[in-house]
Amino acid sequence: MSLRDMGAVLRRRWYVMASLTLLGLLAGLHLYRSVPVEYRSESSVALLDSTAVAELAPTFGNPISNAGGSLVVTADVLIRTLSGADAARALHGLGVTDPYAVGFAANASGPMLTLSVTGTDRDKVLQETNLLTSFAGEQLNALQSAAGVQPAYFVQTAPVVLPQTPVPLLKSRYQQVLGVVILGTTAGFTLSFVTDGALAARSRRRAALRAARDRLPGRLPGRRGRRRGRSPDAAALLTGYLALAFFIPSNLTLPGLGGVGTPANAYALLCLLWYLATWLTGRIRPVPGTRLPRIVMLVLTLAVLGSYLANATRGSSHKEILGADRGLIGLLVWVSLVVLVTAGIHDRARLDVLLRRMVVMGAVVAAIGYYDFFTATNIADGISIPGLQSSVPQIATLDRGSFTRPRSTTAQPLEFGGMLALLLPFAVQQAFDPARRHLARWRRWAPVVLMGGALPLTVSRTSIIGALLVVLVMVPRWKPERRWAAIGLLCGAVAAFKVIIPGLIGTITALFASFLSNGDSSTQARTVKYGAIVPYLEQRPLFGRGFGTFTPNLYFFTDNQYMLTLAEMGLVGLAVLLVLFFTGIHQGGAIRRLARTESDRELGQAFFASAVVSLVISATFDSLSFPMFAGMFFLTIAAGGSYLGFIRRAAPKPRTAESPCPPVTPNRVPVP
Repeated sequence: MSLRDMGAVLRRRWYVMASLTLLGLLAGLHLYRSVPVEYRSESSVALLDSTAVAELAPTFGNPISNAGGSLVVTADVLIRTLSGADAARALHGLGVTDPYAVGFAANASGPMLTLSVTGTDRDKVLQETNLLTSFAGEQLNALQSAAGVQPAYFVQTAPVVLPQTPVPLLKSRYQQVLGVVILGTTAGFTLSFVTDGALAARSRRRAALRAARDRLPGRLPGRRGRRRGRSPDAAALLTGYLALAFFIPSNLTLPGLGGVGTPANAYALLCLLWYLATWLTGRIRPVPGTRLPRIVMLVLTLAVLGSYLANATRGSSHKEILGADRGLIGLLVWVSLVVLVTAGIHDRARLDVLLRRMVVMGAVVAAIGYYDFFTATNIADGISIPGLQSSVPQIATLDRGSFTRPRSTTAQPLEFGGMLALLLPFAVQQAFDPARRHLARWRRWAPVVLMGGALPLTVSRTSIIGALLVVLVMVPRWKPERRWAAIGLLCGAVAAFKVIIPGLIGTITALFASFLSNGDSSTQARTVKYGAIVPYLEQRPLFGRGFGTFTPNLYFFTDNQYMLTLAEMGLVGLAVLLVLFFTGIHQGGAIRRLARTESDRELGQAFFASAVVSLVISATFDSLSFPMFAGMFFLTIAAGGSYLGFIRRAAPKPRTAESPCPPVTPNRVPVP
C-alpha cells in the first residue's frame, strides 16, 4: 500500500479518524485541566569520615563505619535503609506523606546521595525535603549506634546542596496529555482501515451476489482508474530503517526517550503502522511457513509484560518507571522488525536484496571505524542533527594499550565489534554466492575485508571471540580446497596486522592471557558484579524487577546480557532469551538440511554462525541494550525464519500412496 492509497482510505473514512482524534484531544484537555501539577524538590548529602580518622579505628567488625574507606558501602546501606518500609512508616509519622526517592548522586565520584520528594503542594514538598534530609543523618547515626560504633568513629552526613525550591514537573504532565492524544489519533488511524476493509469486503460480497444473480462470470470486473505506480514493500521500508540505524550515530536520540528513541526506532514504529494499515485492508497477508519468529516474539512480549507488571507492584522509583516504559517501546520496535520481515516480504528476491543492503551498509560502518582507529578520533562526535540530542553524555574516545578503540556510528566499541561479527557470516556467504559471480571480485570481497579487518581494531575480546566463532562454524563445512585456502589467508592476515600495526596482535594476546590467568582488572570487575545480581534475583526470582529498569545510573553496569536479563526479567526472561537465541540456531540448521543447492546450504550456515555469535558474545556485554546490535539481531532472526519458509515451500513433497512418483523438475526427467 502506497502513501496515496493510505491517504485515500483516510479521506474515505474521515469521520472515523476525525471523531476519535477529536475524542483524544478532548480527553487530553480534560487531563490537562484536572490533573494537578506535581512539584519536586531535591537535596544532596555527602558522607564524611569520622573525626578520629587520623587514628587507626578499632576493629568493630562493622562495615557501616568503614572509617578511612571509600564510604560507598556506607552510602549503599543508608540508601537501602531509607528505602525500606520501616523508614517509610517513620517518615510518614514525621509528616512526609508524598513519594520520596533516595539514590546515589548522578556523575558523582564519591559517596554522595540525592534525596527528592514529589508532590502537588509546593510548600509541603519543600518542608518534606527538609525533614527527609535531617532524617537521613539521624538514621545513619542510629545504624552506627545499634552496631556498637563509638561516637568518635561515626560517619557523618553533610548537606552539600540544601533542599531546593520545588520546581514544577510539567514535562511528565505534558507527556501524559500527549500520550492520550496520540492514543486517540492512533486508534482513529487503525479503525479507519478496519472500517474500510470491512466495508470493502461487504461490497465485494454484494457484487458477487449480483453477478451470480445476473449469471455473470464469478469474478469481479476490473476497476477503472488511474494507473498506479509500484507501491513500496516491506523490503524498501526496511532499507530506510537500515540507513537510519547505520548512518545516524546510535547516541543521537529524540528528546525524552533515552537510548530507545533513535530515529531508526521511531521509523520502525511508523513502518509497523504501515503494515497494520495494509493488513487491515486485506492487501497483504503473512507469508506461510514463517510463523516461528513471530511466536517467539509473542512469548518474549508476554515475558516483558510480566516483568512490567512486577515492576508496577514493587513501588519502583520514577526513573525505573520511565525505564520500564522505554523498555516497552524497544520491545515494540523489535516486534515491528520481525513482523515486517516475516509477514511483509513475499518475494525471496526482495529478501536477498535486503540482506545484501544490510551487508553493504555494515561494510561502510566498518570503513568509518578504520578512520576512527588511524586518526585516534570518533567521527560520530562531530555529527550533530537538529532535533536530536545525545543520550550518553560525555562520550570519550576509549583507548586500550596505545590504540584508539573505534566505535564508528555505534554507541560503544563493544557494539561496533559485536555488530560486525553478527554480519560477517553473511558477507562471506554473499562473496561465494554463484549468483554474484558476474560482479567484480573486489565488489564481492570488499565487505568481508572491511568487516573482518575492523574486528581486531577494536582491541576487544568480544570482537576476537566473534571472529573465531565465525571461522569455527563456517570453515569446517567448506570443501578442502576452499578450507585450506581460507586458513592460509587467515594466517597471512595475522602476519599482515603484525607488520602494518606493530603491537596490535601482542596487545590482543595479552588480553586473553590476563583473562585466563584472572589477572585482568576488567574481567575481575565483571565477575564481581555477577554476585551482586543474586540479591536482586532472590527478591524477584520469576519476572525480575522490570524490563529496562536496571539502568547504570541507578544500579551498575552488568556487561553481560544474561545477568542483566536475570535482574530485569528473572528466570522466565532468561529462559525466553535462550529460546530466542536457539531459535536462530535452529533456523540456520533447518535451512542447511532442507536446502537443495550449495548456495542455500551456505546461507543456512551463515544464519547458524550469526546466531551462535549472538549467543556467546551476549555473555561479554549487554548486547540487547545497544540499539544497532539489537536491531540487526532481530532482523537476522526474522530473515532466517523467512528464508526457512521459502525453502520449505520449495522443497519436494514426500511420496504418498496416491502419488508414489517423485515430482518432475524442469531440469530433470524421471527415469522409468
